[in-house]
Amino acid sequence: MKDADTPMIFPLPLFAALAMPLPQASAAMMQIGPNPSPQQASPLPIPRRRRIVETAPAAEPAAAKQQMPDRLAACLATGAKDLTAGLASARLWRDDAKTDFERTRANQCLGLLLNESGDYAGAETAFGAAIAAIPPEQATSSLQLLAMAGNAALAGGEADKAVGWFDKAVALKAGADNATLGGIQADRARALVAAGRMAEAGGALDEAHRLAPDDPEGWLLSATLARRNGDLPRAQRDIEIAANLDPRDPAIGLEAGVIAVLDGRDAAAMKSWDSVIRTAPDGPEAKTARGYLEQLGPAPTSGAPAAEKKATP
Repeated sequence: MKDADTPMIFPLPLFAALAMPLPQASAAMMQIGPNPSPQQASPLPIPRRRRIVETAPAAEPAAAKQQMPDRLAACLATGAKDLTAGLASARLWRDDAKTDFERTRANQCLGLLLNESGDYAGAETAFGAAIAAIPPEQATSSLQLLAMAGNAALAGGEADKAVGWFDKAVALKAGADNATLGGIQADRARALVAAGRMAEAGGALDEAHRLAPDDPEGWLLSATLARRNGDLPRAQRDIEIAANLDPRDPAIGLEAGVIAVLDGRDAAAMKSWDSVIRTAPDGPEAKTARGYLEQLGPAPTSGAPAAEKKATP
């Protein structure tokens, strides 16, 4: 856990970190998709952990700054050491809160710890309570909490509710930087895909690109969505942009290989999946890539660990 003034990783499924860099030469072009098999399209990638700054969502009274400047940090620190104790501490803080500011912060801590425990419905409820305690005149300060609520709902399988939270978040444009809004639009796109609203998801990703054109994850998502929709030229264009922005991301390489194989470019797909194995040999993407390569035939020689048993779809 981080303290109250540093970025917090929102605990949703995470793609594995890289173990070693790709060769510099033509690294991006080797990233030429996740997929049960090269012939079957997969859904948009699961949301990665997004860094959410845990600053106070409402203006903190001067007296509160003196009395409890690190209360949220202390609550989260307790939860990091002992999740059960942290949850108890957050609930006690919430129940004893005397001001809206305290109620918001206590529910924020409770929501983050509930999310950490896997209770996504409970986390969404806590974030909703935190938002409700923010005075209407300070509504713009609730953006991060709205995004947290949306991600909790999405993790809990409540796509429509997630879309609602994200819609409210993107409507609060004041005070938010473009990178933050772009990330929220990307998460909103995932929720829209889960809700079966593909056209709207495409629009959300276009907005994410406008706001944060240098975010490779946004381009990975739009490439995956285009591939799912059968638009392979758009998928190839977007995955190349993603690869140029982050040529070492194994998730990009995995998706690039799926796009290539669906386009009949088996050799390019094999190179892409081999690059995933060399980049992050112990990660989940490498395991999937080995399974794909087994379906296509012998993998290119890379010096990577021997292929594992074929991944289960």
